[in-house]
Amino acid sequence: MLQIVTGDPRPITRQITDGIKRQIAGGDLLPGDALPSVRGLAQQLSINPNTVAKAYAELTAEGWLLSRTGLGLFVAEQRQRLSDEERERRLAEAVDRFVSDVIGLDYPQQTILDRVAADLSNYETKKTA
Repeated sequence: MLQIVTGDPRPITRQITDGIKRQIAGGDLLPGDALPSVRGLAQQLSINPNTVAKAYAELTAEGWLLSRTGLGLFVAEQRQRLSDEERERRLAEAVDRFVSDVIGLDYPQQTILDRVAADLSNYETKKTA
């Protein structure tokens, strides 16, 4: 389901939340799909269950997951999870981080834009499939 990369500068919790969000956005996880238990995912990834619990709690608080008492965690129905202002703030932060990361790679701007567009179109294709 997910992979943890030891050389990734993001904390493990962030790698988990980002990975699950990508799977939901890409259509690999659909509304109503069950997620592995905290203990099960922790064993699968060979990490501390508290780390998985923290990631699941963040995703639940943001509206990506739905907790059903006694049944587990499920992918929530798609809806706008954040206010327009918060979405804009997060987009600006993400773009700033991205530009800071790629500016030193010395690629032409169009190459970078084409690559981003191609990656984003993969998610659109999965959503409508």
